[in-house]
Amino acid sequence: MTERSAPITVALVDDYDVVVMGVAKIIDEYRDRVVVAEIDTNEPVSDPVDIVLYDSFAQPESDQHEIGVLVRNPNARKVVVFTWNFHPDLVASAREQGVSGYLSKSLPARELVAALEAVHAGEFVLSEPRGRVRPANGLDWPGRHEGLSDRESEILALITQGMSNADVAMLTFLSPNTVKSYIRSVYRKIGAESRTQAVLWGVQHGFTPDHRRIDHWRGGP
Repeated sequence: MTERSAPITVALVDDYDVVVMGVAKIIDEYRDRVVVAEIDTNEPVSDPVDIVLYDSFAQPESDQHEIGVLVRNPNARKVVVFTWNFHPDLVASAREQGVSGYLSKSLPARELVAALEAVHAGEFVLSEPRGRVRPANGLDWPGRHEGLSDRESEILALITQGMSNADVAMLTFLSPNTVKSYIRSVYRKIGAESRTQAVLWGVQHGFTPDHRRIDHWRGGP
């Protein structure tokens, strides 16, 4: 690998602060190679960075609008998607819009950093989809500490935003019956007996999107 005078600068983008903070933590031990320069939750990337790492937690996964906005942002030299969802249509759409990588959340931190370095060097990097395996150490999401899996939390977040079961199924590429099964599991874990109770619980436990930016995380550039 060729030597660099400075580490790669990365902006982390997602609707949820807890999600991007988790990603920041897992790559922080490699800050001699990759530095988190900006963390954005519902805010546009404001400073030039080498790579924007876009985490798709609880995003409408069939709506590629956010990816297109990031690719067109002059401050984002390259855009990489960080996700569980490797549906061929989503991968193809992201590539058509000009992303430089499509990476799995199951990647260990060292492999994630290596993939970002390869992207920075000009490669297109597509992870091998590994299914819904245990996430990389340090990743976090709303509801994790209440016992919700990452997928259950994604679905609860969509419900909290007012999505119907049909909307959730379409946006996550799951069958309606699978969505119903996840919702029943969520109800059981949080003690809800109705959708209204589940939405109220979601609002009270961080399932509404955040709106802030963290510049220069832990003394980055």
